[in-house]
Amino acid sequence: MSAALPTSGREWHLVARPHGWPKAEDFALREAPVAAPREGRVLVRNLHFSVDPYMRGRMNDVKSYTPPFRLDHPMDGGAVGEVIASNAEGIAVGDHVLHGLGWREYAEVPAEHAVKVDASIAPLSAYLGVLGMTGLTAYAGLFEVASFKEGDAVFVSGAAGAVGSQVGQMARIKGASRVIGSAGSDEKVRLLVEEYGFDAAFNYHDGPVAEQLHAAAPDGIDVYFDNVGGEHLEAAISSLNVHGRVTVCGMIAQYNATEPTPGPRNLALVIGKRLRIQGMLVSDHAALQPQFVQDVAGWLASGELKYRETFVEGIENGFDAFLGLLRGENTGKMIVSLA
Repeated sequence: MSAALPTSGREWHLVARPHGWPKAEDFALREAPVAAPREGRVLVRNLHFSVDPYMRGRMNDVKSYTPPFRLDHPMDGGAVGEVIASNAEGIAVGDHVLHGLGWREYAEVPAEHAVKVDASIAPLSAYLGVLGMTGLTAYAGLFEVASFKEGDAVFVSGAAGAVGSQVGQMARIKGASRVIGSAGSDEKVRLLVEEYGFDAAFNYHDGPVAEQLHAAAPDGIDVYFDNVGGEHLEAAISSLNVHGRVTVCGMIAQYNATEPTPGPRNLALVIGKRLRIQGMLVSDHAALQPQFVQDVAGWLASGELKYRETFVEGIENGFDAFLGLLRGENTGKMIVSLA
């Protein structure tokens, strides 16, 4: 055990279910006691935690693939930190671990839910993004769900985000004939083409998505990786070639809607084109983890795969970071840093 443990730490609680866009009064930053870890557990000082679009869905009290956040309890999510006390075999004080109890300064984590990570291979924050859940989402969604093959033309929405930017680069590395991305600012569009190697990209604020996509991919697309939904999905269905595949990873355009959003008006095209549209959850693809880490570590080392992170400093800015994520203020992975 370690000496002089902290007696308390701050954590973010959900105190009301947001209606539409989350508001500051829906959340509270509260002080909570910190104690030595119980048998089989470790106490972690969090250094970074992740804010992700899926967390907006967990703020609603609805039945879903993951339980909703409980009111007046700490929220959770991916985090990486340093073990400051251990009551578990195989994890020592000073080890760095990845775990699921973010949104707080200190976390008491069951040892079986703490994964040791190596800060010498990559910065610790990378285990929340490019080497973590978002990276695996991109990898599994492209290669397993969308059945990507060399020569495919690939379109990615939300392409400057943590998942989308990896999808496009992985497709390029594996021999896509063309990679197209959409993003919400001219700066992000430049990043996609100049840094990430997309063949074409467009700002979806500049005009109808269908027109811009057709101009960027006049010969159509074979794979659409959907992070946005709405108008983007309708446009992709129009541009998909026969036997095209869609991975539906997220629909961020609809997360804060208070009215039902209309579905694509051109769904009948799915029949003639024999399209496959499949939703995905990264938790279904854990078996790919060893291959994913091996491939991505290699691409990072060779410089073929690049990534960006947007850091917000201080736990007190956790809500602002989450709201910024929903507004698209991040480039790449959005991370709250407590280091």
